[in-house]
Amino acid sequence: MTLQSVGIVGGGAWGTALAVSARRAGRDVMLWAYEPETIAEINQQHRNALYLPGVSLDPAIKATARLNEIAACDLVLMVTPAQEVRAIADELAPHMRTDQPLVIGAKGIEQSTGQLLSQVVAEVLPQVRTAVLSGPSFAAEIARGLPAALTLATASEAHGRALAHALSHASFRCYWSDDLAGAEIGAALKNVYAIAAGIVVGKKLGASAHAALVTRGFAEMMRFGAALGARRETMTGLSGLGDLILTCGSPQSRNMSLGSALGEGRSLGEVLKSRLSVTEGVYTASAVVEIAAARGIEMPIAQAVHAVVSGLATVDEAIEALLARPLRPEG
Repeated sequence: MTLQSVGIVGGGAWGTALAVSARRAGRDVMLWAYEPETIAEINQQHRNALYLPGVSLDPAIKATARLNEIAACDLVLMVTPAQEVRAIADELAPHMRTDQPLVIGAKGIEQSTGQLLSQVVAEVLPQVRTAVLSGPSFAAEIARGLPAALTLATASEAHGRALAHALSHASFRCYWSDDLAGAEIGAALKNVYAIAAGIVVGKKLGASAHAALVTRGFAEMMRFGAALGARRETMTGLSGLGDLILTCGSPQSRNMSLGSALGEGRSLGEVLKSRLSVTEGVYTASAVVEIAAARGIEMPIAQAVHAVVSGLATVDEAIEALLARPLRPEG
């Protein structure tokens, strides 16, 4: 399997960082972006100041507005906001080849259907070989070449190893797994708990409360993952616990910083209006709560986040409800 050329769908911070990383791995890189000014800046000035400021791009990284040029590459990475995956995959569909590798780098659950993104891709692009890339990774750090390790999940070990070899380099390590559901669930749910962790910080509830929140949030992730067929080792690995630790522990996280702003008393609309990038946990929360209700999964923290971001409860009401829950065994 020849995987020399990499096409990346999504010119935001994460897509651009993965373009930089793939180039470091020796790949030929083509990046699709929505905004004409972003395409021009990448091609002419070799930077993406809007989404990834302060990073110089290799002049060999090319940008395009044509999805057919992305589909012509050996390997395609889908790095759009989660709620846009279906629409853009539909545009890609006429151009993608049978058994062409497509790696999902987006993190979320489709709000309108409750489907994992691999399920969305399977519906719209049944001809491709789907993989999932997730794990603890901030775009700015990846672009700077700082060390990171991620999960690369796909059904076939041979396919997974080929993809890992194509995308990995000295400071970017991909560990293969065949548990796509587990890799996706951890990547999606950690954004919901990062909002909750940010609220704890914004409300100045202390480090003890933060540790308790993250730990109990992880217990919810494990229950949710088990109900949807994820393996325990995946949920406790890079794409589950690893990504949760990173996203709940740093203001670099868009989701945690949003939660912090909510905890400080700002409104959701006010915070989102000031942002260019999508805060995925806002959309994932409602999908997670709906799935949990249908399957009888107890997820009080996820429900509290959903209540806050959907306007069903204030931050103080959500905190009070969580603290008033009956005492019970931890396990």
